Amino acid sequence: MSGISSNGSSKPFAEMNVLVTGASRGIGAAIAKRFAMAGMNVIIHYRNSHEQANEVARTCLDYGVRVLTVAADLREVEEIRRMQTKLEQHGMEPDILVNNAGLSHYGMLADLSEAEFDDIIAANLKAVFFCSQTFMPYMIRQQYGRIINVSSIWGMTGASCEVLYSASKGGVNAFTKALAKELAPSGVTVNAVAPGAVRTDMLAHLHDDELRMLEEDIPAGRMAEPDEIASMVYFLSLPESGYMTGQVVSPNGGWLT
Repeated sequence: MSGISSNGSSKPFAEMNVLVTGASRGIGAAIAKRFAMAGMNVIIHYRNSHEQANEVARTCLDYGVRVLTVAADLREVEEIRRMQTKLEQHGMEPDILVNNAGLSHYGMLADLSEAEFDDIIAANLKAVFFCSQTFMPYMIRQQYGRIINVSSIWGMTGASCEVLYSASKGGVNAFTKALAKELAPSGVTVNAVAPGAVRTDMLAHLHDDELRMLEEDIPAGRMAEPDEIASMVYFLSLPESGYMTGQVVSPNGGWLT
């Protein structure tokens, strides 16, 4: 799409900059590629997976767009600030922020340590909070922007043996709804995508028989592919989606209705 945004920005949609955190693999990589396919400039964030991030970048470059890779540990606010400085230096402040980076955690609450608690909350909630705080002033100044948070169905329903992960994603959902109200007058929308089971390495801890049982519980009879989640994120970024804000959308194959 190449028309002018209808929500106040004079920048053509196809020329906007998109920052995708945790974009070196899985859902994040699929999201980065989806925006590149639309002709948009993409910032690929990663923490340690340098080679994987570069591979995603090479795929995005094939679409003829500007691509920047940036490493940062989003659990540290100072690292987020350094990332912001780098993007400003390259003239690539994000018009669209996709908070996708996060960590999974599987284990009984009784066995949880304080260090594990701090790590998961920092990766899954603190990072979303401070990335949004860091990049939203640019969106507010131009009276246009999109913040899209990748959450989880477990943030809506909870999951046994994933209490900490569920709590962190539930926090993301509440954060999304609250910030949407705060930013709506500025032309900035805030939404969350809360997928059900997606075929990524986040499910690597499950055995084949467990994966089959999981698919049998899903009315659609299968897990989602990362590209399907990327399409939902892209939809929420469109100028035509400007009236949709504060929503937690869950593509889950009918698992949760």
